[in-house]
Amino acid sequence: MSMIGEYFRVTVAELERSMEDPDWAFDYIDEIRDVEEEAEPSPAMARHFSTYQTWHLLDFLLKRSGFPVDVIHGEEVFEKADDWGYGPPRYLTTDRVRFGAEALSGLTYDQLLDEVDPAELNTAEVYPLIWEDQASLEWARDWFAGLTEYFKAAAREGHAVIIWLD
Repeated sequence: MSMIGEYFRVTVAELERSMEDPDWAFDYIDEIRDVEEEAEPSPAMARHFSTYQTWHLLDFLLKRSGFPVDVIHGEEVFEKADDWGYGPPRYLTTDRVRFGAEALSGLTYDQLLDEVDPAELNTAEVYPLIWEDQASLEWARDWFAGLTEYFKAAAREGHAVIIWLD
């Protein structure tokens, strides 16, 4: 079983409804996710996005760089939600999404990898523990680009983002 980083962008009204009725949100997200899996929209067009198993590497790299927004786990917890996989979902407000998108836009994957040694990742037990050499760090490059594109689109649309590990 894998741990997958999941994202879903919502309007302010959808976020408010989701906080009051997380079961509605779970079903709504599942419905949209099924439709998008067939259509395969780009991260800029998608409501649902996933960093798959790269979430922990990206989290490690972003924290190491002093990134100002928790775009990997979210910052606010859904108080009324049950476990959606590995804990309850979290979210970023529209303001935090905008701030995160701006910060992501000013950062490259090469900057994140600057002076990173794969041994650091193994010592920190960064999931999924595949860090053999510098080439293994390239695995998340496209996911980081997609995450940046996704957040820029969410910010442009004035969306909040729901985040969870599944």
